[in-house]
Amino acid sequence: MNERVTIKVKRVHKEAQVPRTAKTGDVAFDLYSVEDYELQPGERTAVRTGLAMEIPRGYEGQVRPRSGLALKHGITVLNTPGTIDSGYRGEVKAIMINHGTEPFKVEKGMRICQLAIRPVPTSEISVVDELSDSERGDGGFGSTGV
Repeated sequence: MNERVTIKVKRVHKEAQVPRTAKTGDVAFDLYSVEDYELQPGERTAVRTGLAMEIPRGYEGQVRPRSGLALKHGITVLNTPGTIDSGYRGEVKAIMINHGTEPFKVEKGMRICQLAIRPVPTSEISVVDELSDSERGDGGFGSTGV
């Protein structure tokens, strides 16, 4: 699949940076902070990107953590992946949390998370009296092993 999808981006903050990939072929765009903030250990906050976007119907934006921030500092996106619905037109923010042991300085212009665009099927819910059998059945958490 090599379908080209256009994401319209609007700056809602004068210092907002347009999302871009670090390397050709990367699957996600970097998103940047438009504010300075010191995130304390255990603290979570919504960090502003200064951007609003128009994602085409049939697609979603997924806000994902940056692996380097996670590994080096314990900084991640709390609701991973965070979903941006195609109908949302407000400012995109990343809900970030500091799982590290030291305060972390988010700085203006810093790459704070990634945005991946993914197709989503049109789905519907059908209420039934019975479900088909499966190998797993109703085995819950940990039922397939550690």
